[in-house]
Amino acid sequence: MRVIEIVPYDERWPGEFAGIEAALSRAVGDLAVRIDHIGSTSVPGLAAKDIIDVQLAVASLEPEDVLRAALATVGYTAVGGGISDHRPPGATGPDADWEKRLYKPPPGHRATNLHVRVIGRRNWRYALLFRDYLRSHPQAAAAYAEVKRCLAEYHAADLRAYTEIKDPVCDIVIAAAEEWAAATHWEP
Repeated sequence: MRVIEIVPYDERWPGEFAGIEAALSRAVGDLAVRIDHIGSTSVPGLAAKDIIDVQLAVASLEPEDVLRAALATVGYTAVGGGISDHRPPGATGPDADWEKRLYKPPPGHRATNLHVRVIGRRNWRYALLFRDYLRSHPQAAAAYAEVKRCLAEYHAADLRAYTEIKDPVCDIVIAAAEEWAAATHWEP
C-alpha cells in the first residue's frame, strides 16, 4: 500500500514533465492534439504528491486499441477500462464530458498519472482551468496545499478517502476559477 505524502514544490518537476512529454509525443505522434502538465506539480510553489500529472488531449478516445498500442511503445499501460472524472455538482451535459482513460508508466520510471481526455470536453477544460487559476492565485494555491497536507496527515493510507474529500474542495476552487475565467476571458 502506498502512503500519501505531500512534499514541497520541486523545481525539477517542469523539466521532468518536459522529458515525459517528449517521449509521449514521439510515441503517439498525430494522435495527440496537445500534451499538458496539469495537477499540483504544474503550479510553481505548490506542495504536491510527487507524481507528475499529464493530460494527453486527443480528438477521440476511439479506436482505443490504436492509442493503447502507441503508448505501449514507451511502456505505458492502461489502468482499468473506461473511467470518468469526478463530476462537479450542477455540471450539465452528457456523461461523456467526464470520460477519460488513465495510464501508468512502466515500473521503475518516474511516477506519472497520464490522463487521456478528449479535447474540448468539460474534464479537459477543468484540468487546465484549475491549473491556470492556481498559478494566478497564490493564496488559493497555498490554501489548497494546506487542505492536501491535512488530508494526507489524516488519510495517508486511504487514497479513496483522500480523493473523496479533496474533490469537493476542488469544486469550490473551480467555482472561483470559473468567475475568474469569465472576468479575464481565459481560454485553454
